[in-house]
Amino acid sequence: MATRFEGSECEKLALDLMVKLTRASSSVESVAARSLIGTHLTLSQFGVLDALYHLGDMTLGTLAVKHLRSPNNMTSVIGTMERSGLVRRVRQECDRRTIVVSLTDKGRAAFEAVWPRHLESIEGAMSGVTAEEKVQLASLLKKLGLAAAEVK
Repeated sequence: MATRFEGSECEKLALDLMVKLTRASSSVESVAARSLIGTHLTLSQFGVLDALYHLGDMTLGTLAVKHLRSPNNMTSVIGTMERSGLVRRVRQECDRRTIVVSLTDKGRAAFEAVWPRHLESIEGAMSGVTAEEKVQLASLLKKLGLAAAEVK
């Protein structure tokens, strides 16, 4: 671990892990973004299509949480997608504050056209680790994420 920081061993390990985690995330995100070149979709838009395709209709708030975006950012993303005809927003009759987002036929077709290439790219990005390591890494990242969420 190359660092000039002269803190405790625990602090140096935490900082080193943060740098490696950030770099790995950035590299994988870059691969994902490249898989969308020429589709007129951003990663955020593709993520919305993916969630709606695989999980079904959901509220704006749920989409924001799933994609680690602010509700305002998600509203903007959904607005752009709605103008493009990929999704539709429906205000709920029982609670007018709740807006449910659903996939249109155009959105479903756009997702289905892009999904195979995107999946292949992600699989390639993850090819540096074995299947067993993927399972271990997924478990460790979940553990790390849950612990980090508890930090005040």
